[in-house]
Amino acid sequence: MRTVFDPSEMPPGGFYSLLTASVVPRPIAWVSTVSADGVANLAPYSFFSVSSSTPPVVQFTSVGRKDSLRNIEATGEFVINVATESMVEQINASSAGYEHGVSELEELGIASEPSEKVAPPRVAGSPIAIEASLHRIVEVGNSFVVMGSVVALAVRTDALADDGLPSFAAVAPVSRLGRNEWGLPPEVRLLDRPRRPDTTE
Repeated sequence: MRTVFDPSEMPPGGFYSLLTASVVPRPIAWVSTVSADGVANLAPYSFFSVSSSTPPVVQFTSVGRKDSLRNIEATGEFVINVATESMVEQINASSAGYEHGVSELEELGIASEPSEKVAPPRVAGSPIAIEASLHRIVEVGNSFVVMGSVVALAVRTDALADDGLPSFAAVAPVSRLGRNEWGLPPEVRLLDRPRRPDTTE
């Protein structure tokens, strides 16, 4: 037996809560931007994924028009800093509704460092930073899907495994769940991808 929820029969806020408690876990893009006036902004977004691998394009969704979106529209650049377990309190704190023109980095004492190819700074404590230039913005309902062409991907050396790829254990990414729940790094299980079934007789 199932309980069926019809979005047309629910208030938007109620269905948002249901949806975000159902699509779990969601990786977090901790997005740093700079305004046209040069003020750095930092905010977490849990609607985050990859749009394309060739060319490399990443995306996050802003529900409503927020400072990150306005800054990207003005400058065409942003950085996605991977959200980690060690910084979860600061990540959560940066989601507060600060006034426009206030830098979360300064207000919360979050250390930053210059990016390689874009103006917005990287979060110094994040092991992975994806630097991007604006590819396109797609308006969908009450939200804006921001796609960015990856121009650099900076990984802290101590977060790289022997094969040259980021180590999940070293990165220790957190995720968003429903309500006020956050997901901590889960247990990892290794499964090789199956080969294509042999159809020859």
